[in-house]
Amino acid sequence: MKELVFFLEEASAKAFLDRFLPRILPDGITFTTIAHNGKGDLQKSLPRKLRGWQNPRAHFIILHDKDSNDCVALKGKLRDICSKARPDLYPTIRIACHELEAWYLGDFDALARAFPDCDVASARGRAKYRNVDTIANAAEELEKLIPRYQKVSGSRALGDELGEGDENTSHSFRVFVRAIRQVVC
Repeated sequence: MKELVFFLEEASAKAFLDRFLPRILPDGITFTTIAHNGKGDLQKSLPRKLRGWQNPRAHFIILHDKDSNDCVALKGKLRDICSKARPDLYPTIRIACHELEAWYLGDFDALARAFPDCDVASARGRAKYRNVDTIANAAEELEKLIPRYQKVSGSRALGDELGEGDENTSHSFRVFVRAIRQVVC
């Protein structure tokens, strides 16, 4: 049985993926999501976890926020960390631009379903939401749209609602979903 192992920066990414992945993964694919306490913790623990993982059929996927980093340099750094730990390993590395919450802003229908008491539809046409991957402070934008939004519970709610394809305007989200589909094929 194939296993996907997700190494994540924080608990909100785990809350999202624990709800989202069962909806998109085919039968027979198991997954494990491992949250860390930020980027430093993720990068520090990767070598130990990669060397110690026992399932030879596991495929590793690293999800890291771009924040203010250069995507290419960040991917290179993560790839170097992995190759030093296990030269035989080719994990999938995906960068959320700028942060995971931009993925949520890419699907206003999902936001409306997850938070029906908030009027998010009125914000849909605003210029700043046309290219959500360029929003450097997506979590703050979500809090403005949805005052009761909290990272973990909001991520969990959106894991149940976020579409899995082209309806999401976040390019980095669509690339992430395509990468998962390629790995499981």
